[in-house]
Amino acid sequence: MKIIVPMAGRGSRLRPHTLTIPKPLIPVAGKPIVHRLVEDIAGVLNQDIDEVAFIIHESFGKKVEEDLIAIANKLGAKGTIYYQNEALGTGHAIMCAKDSLTGPAVIAYADTLIRADFDLDKTADSVIWVKQVDQPEAFGVINLNEAGEIVELVEKPKEFVSDLAVIGIYYFKNISVLRDELQSVLDNNIIHGGEYQINDGIKQMMAKGMKFVPGKVDEWMDCGNKDVTVETNSRMLGFLHNDGEHLIDYGVKQENSTIIPPCYIGEDVVLINATVGPNVSLGRGTHVIDSTIKNSLVQTHAHIKNASLDNAMIGNHANFDGNFTSISIGDYSVLE
Repeated sequence: MKIIVPMAGRGSRLRPHTLTIPKPLIPVAGKPIVHRLVEDIAGVLNQDIDEVAFIIHESFGKKVEEDLIAIANKLGAKGTIYYQNEALGTGHAIMCAKDSLTGPAVIAYADTLIRADFDLDKTADSVIWVKQVDQPEAFGVINLNEAGEIVELVEKPKEFVSDLAVIGIYYFKNISVLRDELQSVLDNNIIHGGEYQINDGIKQMMAKGMKFVPGKVDEWMDCGNKDVTVETNSRMLGFLHNDGEHLIDYGVKQENSTIIPPCYIGEDVVLINATVGPNVSLGRGTHVIDSTIKNSLVQTHAHIKNASLDNAMIGNHANFDGNFTSISIGDYSVLE
């Protein structure tokens, strides 16, 4: 089994956090999004993973590539890096990994997290995972026939088709079939929204009578912008806490401070006169002094004092003093 992970660019909706680190490498509950995604998919598949192929922008750099290869190696799999340097769509991104598109494979986009327990339908040519949503008109949805098979993909339907939204995770019994159909999409310059889309390859497979079935996940968590990423961090902390996972480093230094679970507290964190939690992640080396923080995501080596934070996201090596009188704020920063 292979896992194909299109990671696209750095992402603009999470600026300024993505100016120095690609969005899929931002930590949620103490672990980078893409790391958690690949591990979770490998866990629910319950199959040996032979290869994890990451499609990234070349500007991500060698350190990011090494980190991604390490994620694959931790699963006992080969890690492969491919480049998509132009934003030409999901279908184009997948085809950038053309040399790895053989055999059974899962495609998973790296800005989403799941909680699921499922078995693959071995009779199907493909499984498309979906989640029931309240506003299907804002999503791509599936249309089912009476046998419960997927017969149509509809992007942001103006009229009700179904409330089952496509979450961006797909299984193909033989991904070389999708590869060949996407090659046809590229060769014939089939473009929607200015881009080559995976859906056009899937629609061609459906037209040839291949069997597509839905898979359902228990939880679908987005990491598209700051607010939903903070919410996803909170939800993931709750799941991990309920699973009994130890989330607080044993070496955290506390002085007159309280931690209200669930929280992730990394190595070398210092808390002085602080109340942290619930639903807070503090990355390695962060110092929190004379502050209260809840429902927030703080990355590594941040220094926070005299603050009362709720629904906050603070980047690496940031300094925040709630009693500030002098301020230096860069591009895309937000103070509300």
